Amino acid sequence: MAVAVLASRALAGMTAHEVTVEVHLAGGLPMFNIVGLPETEVKESKDRVRAAIQNAGFEFPARRITVNLAPADLPKESGRFDLPIALGVLAASGQIPADQLAKYEFAGELSLTGELRPVRGALAMTLGAERAGRAFILPRVSAEEAALVVDAAIYPADSLLQVCAHLAGHGAGRTTGIAGGAAVQGGNTPGHAGAAAKGLRLYQRTAAPRAEARYDDFAEVKGQAQAKRALEVAAAGRHSILMLGPPGTGKSMLAARLPGILPPMTDSEALESAAVLSLTGAFRPDAWGRRVVRAPHHTASSVALVGGGAVPRPGEISLAHHGVLFLDELPEFDRRVLEVLREPLESGRVTISRAARQADFPARFQLVAAMNPCPCGYLGHASGKCRCNPDQVARYRSKISGPLLDRIDLQIEVPSLNEAELTGAATGDTSAAVRARVAAAADRQTLRQGKPNNSLMPLEIEQWCKPDEAGEKLLRQAISRLNLSARAYHRVLKVARTIADLAGSGAISATHIAEAIQYRRGLEAQ
Repeated sequence: MAVAVLASRALAGMTAHEVTVEVHLAGGLPMFNIVGLPETEVKESKDRVRAAIQNAGFEFPARRITVNLAPADLPKESGRFDLPIALGVLAASGQIPADQLAKYEFAGELSLTGELRPVRGALAMTLGAERAGRAFILPRVSAEEAALVVDAAIYPADSLLQVCAHLAGHGAGRTTGIAGGAAVQGGNTPGHAGAAAKGLRLYQRTAAPRAEARYDDFAEVKGQAQAKRALEVAAAGRHSILMLGPPGTGKSMLAARLPGILPPMTDSEALESAAVLSLTGAFRPDAWGRRVVRAPHHTASSVALVGGGAVPRPGEISLAHHGVLFLDELPEFDRRVLEVLREPLESGRVTISRAARQADFPARFQLVAAMNPCPCGYLGHASGKCRCNPDQVARYRSKISGPLLDRIDLQIEVPSLNEAELTGAATGDTSAAVRARVAAAADRQTLRQGKPNNSLMPLEIEQWCKPDEAGEKLLRQAISRLNLSARAYHRVLKVARTIADLAGSGAISATHIAEAIQYRRGLEAQ
């Protein structure tokens, strides 16, 4: 057979497009060409493939070899095409049977000795292979991540020789993982040229294991009852929140405990979060089902925050998908960097556009920000240590634009503690108690509208967030006195809906509206 055809995957944003790897052997002077818009890493695979084939005990054909990666207009990057190219060369030269290739998809970077190295984006590629009805052969290091796609047929491999032995029909076995457990059958089988190669075993999970997350407890925080209440509301409705207060009042301590009160992730949310992290190689299988917390330093660039690069990669806001993005010392970020948050906060997605390609990434994150009231941090502090003049304070706060501030649902003050609070014992509910209330409120939202309150669209707000007569009257007064924008009006209604859900109330009353309005006062109250 002079031509071999295999299937693999190329990543474009969150999508793993199918790539057909065609290998043709022809007469003439020995050459090895790869066509189909390959990046540098793919072009270099010819040297890795040649060494891996020879070190695995096979013969590298001294012929004119042409590898086509189709479709030709889709950019191909990384070393994931090493394995399918090597198998294609061996199948086209008749050294391994080609009749089983159509049943599988392949991905894996080869070392010079023929060992397989891990690849990025295993989750996205496995999803594509599972939808195409094919089994997926990939490096063993990436298999735990790939097997999180429930019921997908995964064959972990350690080397090129092991894959070849499997395709030749040796050592078929099966591993079935049930909720993280495994029952193994099969054994070692002989490989090529008398070498021992362990046959590949099917690894298939019927349920993904949940990671046990451990977080610091809310009960450890002294005082700050209003801030704790605001964080409970934010967690219940997935609302963004800004905490304003002097240094040392517990803003970072409170933010670190927010993930511990968030409702559990659904399987679809866990899969989406893991798929984004997999694109950068940052996902760990033992963290499955745990909400991500990203806390970039204030020197981060806009590209680091939103994503980008010649080959578009997700940024911090996408890596925090279905998790928490914590921005400490918010005004210390460059203003142009903060402005990139405006659209993702509204849409929950970000599109990275480059001259040659475009990539969409999800970015439905929960923003938690903290800042000081002035450059020195002590404006309004009981000690009277602040020496900042009004112009300095105005310049400091102007680093956060009005449009961005308008998109933050809750803006609260975290004041300094008095002597009794600081020296006394910590009081308040534990994280477990708060999480139970939050989970109950989240369940009400799911049953009512199928999404968190923060994700409601304008027509849905009119349907689900209509206050009673007293609440509507109070809201009209707030619009007039506080000059609320249309966006602020909608966000007050969504926060009030969350407060009502926490109270187990089907109707939004004036009490709920009043509390929601109080959370919009923010910087204006200072």
